[in-house]
Amino acid sequence: MSDPRFPLGPFRDEGPAEPALRAARIDRIAAQPARLEAALAGLDDPALDTPFRDGGWTLRQVAHHLPESHMNAYIRVKLALTEDRPTIKPYDQAAWAKLADAGTGPVGPSIRLLAALHERWVLVLRGMAPDDFARTFVHPEQNAERSLDWLLALYAWHGDHHVAQIEAGRARAGR
Repeated sequence: MSDPRFPLGPFRDEGPAEPALRAARIDRIAAQPARLEAALAGLDDPALDTPFRDGGWTLRQVAHHLPESHMNAYIRVKLALTEDRPTIKPYDQAAWAKLADAGTGPVGPSIRLLAALHERWVLVLRGMAPDDFARTFVHPEQNAERSLDWLLALYAWHGDHHVAQIEAGRARAGR
């Protein structure tokens, strides 16, 4: 039986990537805003307020979570490229999802924010030299040093993962 939290399966760290795999991951990140917009197209407020699974976030909360999380990832990339082993600032994603903007706000601004953010982020990612992907940051909650290769793999999966949750939630909402 599959876990409804992870419609694409959980993230797996596969270690450093070859250039072709990095390019494919960057392409996935570039495509995520359009995929998010398509997944949300035509959903009304009752559908957006449907949890994607029992006990899960609503489709609206997932839609708002994507740009919030990816903004943090973009900043982490830039910190790791410009500082030596920076310690990043974690945040409470569940608490953010309970704030008014994520709980009741329209999804259009988050779709546009994700599109603009990914446009900038992809420029940075495509401009990185192969050695840049070995640069690291410290994640204090995970008590781990993480590479930009790891972050790229995580966020290629992360965006696809949440779009899949919204697609699953559409079916739950009868859309």
